[in-house]
Amino acid sequence: MEQRFMPTHANRTAYRSAIAVAVVATLLLIWLSLGVGLIGRDGDPANRMYFGVIAVGAIGALSARLRPDGMVRALLGMALAQAVVAAIALARGLGLPWSGPAEILLLNGIFIALFCCSAWLFRRAAHRQGS
Repeated sequence: MEQRFMPTHANRTAYRSAIAVAVVATLLLIWLSLGVGLIGRDGDPANRMYFGVIAVGAIGALSARLRPDGMVRALLGMALAQAVVAAIALARGLGLPWSGPAEILLLNGIFIALFCCSAWLFRRAAHRQGS
């Protein structure tokens, strides 16, 4: 017989924090890629790659139905997609001369860290007491 997971106060707090970090990071990613440009200057077409990161998160969240265990995978997928965008930008020399390699690594690293932080919080929210 399957046991139903009953969230504790700590689980709810972790879940809400995870949602907050994911939403803020995603909105910041949209704003920076559209408004300022994470790669190169404002309007650089390379910034369109970040829509793939957002698509990974949206598809992951829908398939997980916002359940914490599935959201862990969705956010780790976003972190991986963010790393792939950074790797492509660095390998192809995108954004030069406006965005150097250090800037691309730093900005993308911040988003990777935020998505991983959210995944960790979702993992805490999914953790069952006593297991």
